[in-house]
Amino acid sequence: MVTPQAPDMNVDDDRPPVRRRTFREKVVGCVRDMFGTSLDRSGGRIRLVAILFLGVYCVIGGRLLYLGFAPEPQNLRRVAAEASSRARPAIVDRNGEILATDVKIDSVFAEPRNIVDKDEAVELLTAVLPDLDAKELREKLGSRRGFVWVKRGVTPKERAEVFRLGLPGVGFLPEHKRVYPNGPVAAHVIGFTNIDNIGIAGIEKYIDGLGFADLSSAGFKVRADQMAPIRLSIDLKATHAVRDELMKGIERYKAKAAAAAIMDVNTGEIIALASLPDYDPNNPVDALEPTRINHMTVGVHEMGSTFKALTLAMALDARKVNMNTRIDARAALRYGRHTINDFKGQHRALTLSEVFTYSSNIATARAALMVGVEGHQAFLRKMGQLDRMRTEMPESAAPMLPPRWGELNTITIAFGHGLAVAPLQSMMAVGALVNGGKLVHPTFRVRSMEEAQANAPQVIRAETSEQMRYLMRLNAEVGSARNINIPGYFAGGKTGTANKVVNGRYANDRVFTTFTAIAPSDKPKYLFLTVYDEPQGVPETQGQRTSAWNAGATTGRIIERVTPILGLPPRPTQPTNSFPTVARAGVGLPSSGGNWR
Repeated sequence: MVTPQAPDMNVDDDRPPVRRRTFREKVVGCVRDMFGTSLDRSGGRIRLVAILFLGVYCVIGGRLLYLGFAPEPQNLRRVAAEASSRARPAIVDRNGEILATDVKIDSVFAEPRNIVDKDEAVELLTAVLPDLDAKELREKLGSRRGFVWVKRGVTPKERAEVFRLGLPGVGFLPEHKRVYPNGPVAAHVIGFTNIDNIGIAGIEKYIDGLGFADLSSAGFKVRADQMAPIRLSIDLKATHAVRDELMKGIERYKAKAAAAAIMDVNTGEIIALASLPDYDPNNPVDALEPTRINHMTVGVHEMGSTFKALTLAMALDARKVNMNTRIDARAALRYGRHTINDFKGQHRALTLSEVFTYSSNIATARAALMVGVEGHQAFLRKMGQLDRMRTEMPESAAPMLPPRWGELNTITIAFGHGLAVAPLQSMMAVGALVNGGKLVHPTFRVRSMEEAQANAPQVIRAETSEQMRYLMRLNAEVGSARNINIPGYFAGGKTGTANKVVNGRYANDRVFTTFTAIAPSDKPKYLFLTVYDEPQGVPETQGQRTSAWNAGATTGRIIERVTPILGLPPRPTQPTNSFPTVARAGVGLPSSGGNWR
C-alpha cells in the first residue's frame, strides 16, 4: 500500500497570486455593469427602468384619482363670498311700512399673493379710497393670506375708480347691506346687524334665532325677495310721535333719560316703544353705551306709586276690602325703627277711592298687610312680577327682589319701593288689571285677539278689573292724573314717583317718575306708560319734579296726538253707566280740595 505524500511547499508554482479588489473598484464595477452597453445585460436594465417608471405613474395616477373624488376645499375667497351673500327678510310695521331691508352693495377685496407691487397698490388704493389706513392696508397686502378685505361697502363712484386702477389681485364681491330708512325711530325694537349682516340686537337678533343664519351657514342661497317680511306690531307713525314727545320732554324737564310705550291691553301687542337716548342703527357705533339701554325692557326700576294699583287690586280680589272700606291713615305707620308717611297726608281714615286718588302710602301698606306676606308674594308672582319676562326681544332684565321677604318688604313694595322691575313688565300686570282680569304677555309681533286670549290666564275677577278701571278714571277726574283728562278720550291713570337708590341709600335729590294711563276707561283699548329718569323741577312745573308734572303731562300729549293715528278718535259725549258694579255699591267721589301726589 502506497502512502500519499504531502505536497511539497517548496515547489515553485507558475500561477499568479489572487488579489482582492478594493472598495473603489467594486463601486466602479457596479456602475459599469448597470450602465454598460454589453448586450448580455440589456434585458435586466430595461426591466429595472420599466419598474421605476411604473411606480412613478402609479403614484401620479393615485394622486389624480384622490383629487378627482375628494371634496373641493373651500378657499378664503369662497368663504368670504358666502358670508357676503347672506340675505335677511325685510322688517315691516303693522301697516307694511319698511323698518329694515337689504340693499346690494360692492366690497373691494385683494389677494396678496397675486399683487406684484404692494407699495404701489397701497398708494393707488388709498388715493381713491382716502378713508383707508395706509399702514393697516400695507400689513394686509404684505401677509401670506390668500384673501383680505380692502373696504366693505363702497359707493358706485368708488367702485368705478378702483376698477380703473386695473390692479391685478384686486377685485369686487357683491354684498347685502342692512339699511334702516327711519333712522333711530324704533331703534331699540328693531336692533341692528354687524358688517356681515348678522343680527346683534333686537328683532334683528331674534330673526337669526328663527333659523335664517343657519340656512346661510349651511350654504342655502336664499334671496331677500324669497322670504316673507317679518311683520311687527309696532306702528311706525305712532312710534315716531312717542319719540318726538319724549325728546321734547327730556329738554323741557332736563331729564337724564326717558322712555314710553303703548300696548293693546287685549292682544298684548306693543304698538309703540321709544327709549332715549337711542342710536341710529345705520351707524350703531354708540349703541352699546350704558346710557343707551332700552329702559323699557333692560332697565329695572322701582315703579313708585303705580304699584299701588296692584296692591289695591290684590286686596279687592282677596275680598279683604271693598269699595266702601275705610282704612286708617290718621298717623304714620311704624314698623320697628322704620316710619311710613304719606307725601300729602290727610290724617284721617280714607275710603278706597281716596286711598288711590290721594296715593296714600300708609293706607296702601295696611291693605297689603291684610293679605299677608305669603299672599302678597303669590299675587305678584301670578301677575308676572317676580320672574324675568320673555318676549321676542332678546334683551330683558330679571326683577330685583329682596333677599329676605318679610313684613317690612311687603309694606314698602305695596307702594312701589323695594322691588325693581322692567317698566314693560309692570305694564303687563296693569294690562291685566283693566282688560277684564287676563294676563296677556306682551309681544312685538302681530297677534289676533283669539291667539292672545288662548294663552291668557284669568288672574283677577272681572269685577275687580272694573273697580280698578273706575279708580283710574276717578284719578283722572279729581286726582293726580288730571293731565290726561282730555275731552273725548275718557282716560284714566296713576302717577308714581320713587326716590332713586344711590350707593345703597335712597337719594332725596334724584327721582324716577312713572305714569300709567288707559283709554278709554270704560272699555280700554290702549295702555300707556311713560317714565323719566331724574327729571328736574323747572319753572314750567313750578319747581316740582313729581310724576304728575312730567311723566303725566307727556302721557297726556301722547294720548292726544297718537290715539287718532291708531283709529281711536275722541267721542263727543262721555259714556254713561260705565261701571255698573261700582254704581251698585253706591260709591261716590272723594272729598274735593285735597292735595294729590
